[in-house]
Amino acid sequence: MLPEEIITQLNAEFQCRDQQIRHLTALYSAHPPSPPSLNLYGLTATGKSSILRSYFHLARIPHAVINVRECITARHLLERIVAASLDAVEEADDGGKIDRRPYARTENLSALCVNMAKLLEGREKFVLVLDAVDKLREGGGTLIAALGRLGETIPSLALILTTTLPLAPSVLHSSSTAFLHFPPYTRSELLTILGAQPLKIFSTPPSLDQFPDYTPDLAAEDDAWLWSRFLQAVYDSLSKHTGRDLISFRTCATRLWRPFVEPVVAGQFGTRDFSRLMVNRRHLFQVEDWVLHRIINTAGPDDDMTTAAAKKKAPNVHVHALPYYTTHILIAAYLASYNPSRTDVTYFMKHTDKRKNKRRAPSAASFSVTGKRTGAKHRKISRHLLTPSPFTLDRLLAIFRALLEGTVPQVADLYTQIATLSSMRLLVRAGIGSNDVLEAGTRWRVGFGWEFARALGRSVNLEVGEYLVGGVD
Repeated sequence: MLPEEIITQLNAEFQCRDQQIRHLTALYSAHPPSPPSLNLYGLTATGKSSILRSYFHLARIPHAVINVRECITARHLLERIVAASLDAVEEADDGGKIDRRPYARTENLSALCVNMAKLLEGREKFVLVLDAVDKLREGGGTLIAALGRLGETIPSLALILTTTLPLAPSVLHSSSTAFLHFPPYTRSELLTILGAQPLKIFSTPPSLDQFPDYTPDLAAEDDAWLWSRFLQAVYDSLSKHTGRDLISFRTCATRLWRPFVEPVVAGQFGTRDFSRLMVNRRHLFQVEDWVLHRIINTAGPDDDMTTAAAKKKAPNVHVHALPYYTTHILIAAYLASYNPSRTDVTYFMKHTDKRKNKRRAPSAASFSVTGKRTGAKHRKISRHLLTPSPFTLDRLLAIFRALLEGTVPQVADLYTQIATLSSMRLLVRAGIGSNDVLEAGTRWRVGFGWEFARALGRSVNLEVGEYLVGGVD
């Protein structure tokens, strides 16, 4: 295809990206030389990867795209590069097979350079795209800098590194890298992109016998009219603050559309009564249920969210199933963080009376000269609303033992569980200490709040609020 034909087709598929597409066309045409390396950067859902794949496919330029997120180790990434390049070269040669035995091992960067130079020898141009290279799991900046110089080492290779933020010259160890920015979509661009494919108001068209004048053309016109105004309302009320990228905006609008047009489908309002419809459906735009994403969907795949789901709900914290003693360790850690150490005897010594629910008698200082009781000048803030205080490991284990009714079996390795909770950031070391996280003098803080602690307690039939100094309002 000619460059102008490619630009026209890509502009039709990816709207509001004309400038970036023209830059790619100028830099990576079939015959003129291309820059040895390019850093293409932009936030999530700005069209970087999709446009690259579509452009090189339409331009018929041999290319390989590697998703760096999927590579666990540095060697895994290097071998993926060689394997994907072999597949791309075979496809460019119309299915011609290449003997892969010389490329079987790619253990380091030297082997990568040798294999890629051997593979691309005598070829005009080959583009290697390392997608999301800033998500590299192993190797750090040194590996990124070495990969960025591949285009200078192999003449026929053009390298593209896609990142969220631009790579600094100090990371690439080169000041000659070209940059191309994919900016976030603006409000008008988002409305233009999503407005091009409006959703239907009626899942099943109205009966022609009952509404003979409501033709398919008129229905499509009503769909576009109402959908465009609905998108503006969704963006201004929800997506402007919580989901300004294209994917989250589209997801939010799609989930909200069917509950929004329910009165129209039921016949309460007409297809052009947008103002009255907004007043009737305003509660949908006042809650955050439509912008929350859950890992587990409790509703069926074909179930639409009803109006009742949009009402204000109390906070519901989901606690993953944890081992029995691990749960008690976390509860003990929360109580150690939010209870003063001087109250441990009162709350956790089993041979003493628990006075936490008893009200102290008013002292003489609380009465004035006239005999009237004087109120406190300042109301005390509940302890669970304050910042967690550090505690020692010995105090944690003492509270943990006091919360249990029976003995702890020998197979329960508490120190291993504490080390695991530390790696999960549920327990956080306070201050700078020894490298050993289980040293007796190490001080800790909890990395979770009251709602999570209460849910943990209720999972083991324990009310954490009863052991918290001052209680919970």
